[in-house]
Amino acid sequence: MRKKGLIFKLLITFSSITAGVLILVGMVLTTWIEREYSIQESERVSRYIEIIEEATSEFLNKNNEVGYEDLKNSMKIIKVSVDMDSIILDSQGYVYAVSDEKLDYLKYSKLDISSDDMKSLKLGEILESSFVREDNNKSIAYYKPLITDNNFNGVVILLENSKAVNTSNLHTIIWLLVLGAVVLSSIASYYFAKKILIKPLSEINNVAKKLAKGEVEKRVYIDSQDEIGDLAESFNIMAESLEKVENVRREFISNVSHEIRSPITSIKGFITGILDGVIPKDKENYYLKIVNDEVSRLSRLVTDLLDISSMESGKFKLNMIRMDINEIITLCTLNLEGKIEQKNIKVDVIFNNNHEYCLGDRDRIIQVVTNLLENAIKYGREYDGRIQIETYAKGDSVFVSIFNNGPNIPKEDINKIWERFYKTDKSRTNKISTGLGLSIVRLILTQHNQDIWVNNIPGKGVKFTFTLKREEK
Repeated sequence: MRKKGLIFKLLITFSSITAGVLILVGMVLTTWIEREYSIQESERVSRYIEIIEEATSEFLNKNNEVGYEDLKNSMKIIKVSVDMDSIILDSQGYVYAVSDEKLDYLKYSKLDISSDDMKSLKLGEILESSFVREDNNKSIAYYKPLITDNNFNGVVILLENSKAVNTSNLHTIIWLLVLGAVVLSSIASYYFAKKILIKPLSEINNVAKKLAKGEVEKRVYIDSQDEIGDLAESFNIMAESLEKVENVRREFISNVSHEIRSPITSIKGFITGILDGVIPKDKENYYLKIVNDEVSRLSRLVTDLLDISSMESGKFKLNMIRMDINEIITLCTLNLEGKIEQKNIKVDVIFNNNHEYCLGDRDRIIQVVTNLLENAIKYGREYDGRIQIETYAKGDSVFVSIFNNGPNIPKEDINKIWERFYKTDKSRTNKISTGLGLSIVRLILTQHNQDIWVNNIPGKGVKFTFTLKREEK
């Protein structure tokens, strides 16, 4: 079964609400207009009855032919002006004046008025009832008693021919307007919902599908200063992040492939040469040593990749203990003493306190210090190189800085050195570095909820500084 679209749901919702509101308004409006119409009609009828009543009173006072003609003229004027017929009855209920010749059949006959209605009229009440003409047309009849000096002199009857028709037309117009408003509001709701909501969401949906297929460069272009615009902006930010992740993934695969292929190619070439007898016997140990170095390099690469994978997947567990960072620095410096002496580098160690206790995973912090020291040895100047290591406490943190007097890191590279496989020399001829050391350092310190940063000291060298949580003695 096909799902109903959002625009269908919105259209049904908006149309239902609009229809409900307009029907309610139509009902209230119909009732109000009908009431107002009834009041105005009642006032209008009362005015015309009063005119005929005055003419009738004058006739009764004069009781002559002139008064009778004046009465008939007044009745005819009302007939011509507002199309309302009138009938005059005497006190016994006999008709003695009509406004139209069509009503002449009533003259001098007694009109059928019930005794109860006649009693009400004699008490001065105004009555309203249905009146059937000779041609079977129905009218609304208004009965007004003629009372002078408490004497009942007869009845004035006013016949309304068009009230029912007018009210019916009024109702029809109101409900046609309500229906038209519902239709127009539905069309407007559909148009604006499609333009403001459905179209942008469809565009976001289409781009999302393309992103899922790997087209990470796709973006949505929605210029809207509202929640839809915010959603589009957030979507584009997400798409940019996906593109960066995809680029990192591709670069990572490319770098790993290169880093693995190079030593494997060397190993295969030297082993094949030894097996084929191309390499002299007296040179075999030399080339086997090279093969051993390449195997060690591969082993370091795999170990580093496994460390990064475990840290990024959340499987990296820290064994947090109280430790002395000064003792760890001393140990790491002694372990690298051979490399330091090989490059004839001078190492200065400055401890502001004999012991600087902090909280961390001892093995991982040794890895951090070792990687930073190896980096300092690698880029330090040969024969006149200098490395300065300093620790000091400030507040709740212990600061560790490792300085080397090598060349400054180019400005365009200073934020990239933490990326995997990134090498500032732009070459891949280095057989020692895997380009993963600083990335691992940062990941380890991030796992410790600590920070690391690098500063260029113009003309002097480069200093790396990281923090650890301080522990009281």
